[in-house]
Amino acid sequence: MQAITKLVADLTDNPVDLNEFVGPDGYLFARNGLGVAGRGVAMRGDSRTIQQALKTLNHKNSTDIAHAGPVAIGCIPFDSNSPHDFVIPNVVVGCSNSGQQWITIIDDASFNLCAQMGQQDSVAEFDITPGVSIEHYLEAVRLTRDAVSNGEFQKAVIARDLIITSNKEFDIYSILLRLRDRYRSSYRYMFEGFLGASPELLVSIDGDTVSSHPLAGTTSRTGNAKVDEHLAQELINSTKNQLEHRIVIDMVHDTLLPWCSYLDWQPEPSIVAIANVAHLGTEISGRLSEPRPTVLEVAYALSPTPALGGHPREIALQHIKRVEGFDRGRYGGAVGYFNAGGDGCFAVAIRCAEINNSDRTAHLFAGGGIVGDSDPLNELAETEAKFQAMLIAITNR
Repeated sequence: MQAITKLVADLTDNPVDLNEFVGPDGYLFARNGLGVAGRGVAMRGDSRTIQQALKTLNHKNSTDIAHAGPVAIGCIPFDSNSPHDFVIPNVVVGCSNSGQQWITIIDDASFNLCAQMGQQDSVAEFDITPGVSIEHYLEAVRLTRDAVSNGEFQKAVIARDLIITSNKEFDIYSILLRLRDRYRSSYRYMFEGFLGASPELLVSIDGDTVSSHPLAGTTSRTGNAKVDEHLAQELINSTKNQLEHRIVIDMVHDTLLPWCSYLDWQPEPSIVAIANVAHLGTEISGRLSEPRPTVLEVAYALSPTPALGGHPREIALQHIKRVEGFDRGRYGGAVGYFNAGGDGCFAVAIRCAEINNSDRTAHLFAGGGIVGDSDPLNELAETEAKFQAMLIAITNR
C-alpha cells in the first residue's frame, strides 16, 4: 500500500465537516471538531496485523503536521479476548490540535470532500422494549451489592439494555448530527454500526505524553443551575460515589505508572457535566519512559476499567457474566484510533448503540458501579438518565 498526505486547504477552500465526510457508513472519532473521519477499507485485520501494516506502509507526508497520515480505527470489545478487527480506511480526513485539516489517500482511492448528506424526510416510528427485564436487573444489582458486602470483591458494574425497533432504516447521519450538536465535548464515534458519544477518555498518547480522564460516580442534571449545583455537591459529598471513583483512579494510576517516568493526577475529583448527567472525574497525565508503549497496548491494559467492569477485575468480570443476563459485545470496552508511531486516542465505549439496519434495530446499553451501599432503585434511575443520550439522538424526541 502507498499513501500520500496533503493539507485539505490544498484541495478545497472550505473546511471539511467530519460528519459530512463520514456519511452513514464511514468511520469517526472526534471531539470538539478535532479527530479523524474515514471512508472505505484499505485493510482489515487484528491488532498485530494492522499495527505492522501501518509501520510498513509507504507514506509521503507533504504537510508540516508531524502526526498526519494513515490511521487505524476500531473497537476493543468488553471481553478483549473476543474476535475483533481494526480498519485502515482508504481515505482519512483529520483535524489537528492546531485546527489544521489534512487528508490521507491510500492507493489513489476516490473521494468527495464536498458531498452533502441528506436527512430522511419522513418520520419513523419506534418501539422501545427492555432487553433484560427490569426485575432481572434489580435482582442482579441486589446480588452484586450483597457480594460486595460479603467481601467477595470491592465493586462490579451491572448494566441493562434496551432494544429500539423502527419501521424505517435508522438515519445514521442525522443521529451523528444530533450527537455532535448536543455532546460536542464528548468523544463521538462510529465504527461499523457501533456509534455513540462517550464523555470518558480511556487513554491518549501524543509523543511521550500520556493522558487519561477516568469517570465514576454519577448524578442527574435538571437544567436548573441551582438544583444542578446542589446535586453536584451531593455527588462530591457522597461516600458511595467517592469510593466507586477511587477504585477506578487507583487502577488507572497503578496500570500507567510502570510505563511512566512521572505521573500526576488531580488530588480531588472534579465535576464533569454533560447534557443530562454529571460525573466525578480525575485528570491523570504523565511522561512515558523509553521504550514507550503504543496507545493500543495501554488501551488493552486498561480495558475494561473498574468504571465498566469492577475490582478485582477478573472476579468482578466473572460475577457480571453470571448475573447480568446479556452479552455486552463492544459496550464497555474501548473505541478509538492509532497511527504508525503508536500515538492515538481511545475513549471508553459508553453512551452507545449497536445499530443493525438490516433488521431495523438498535441495541442500547447503560450501567452503574455497585458497591456495598448501592440502592437498586437509585441504580435503575441512573441507567435511565444514561440512556437518554442515545434515545434522544436516535428518536429525536
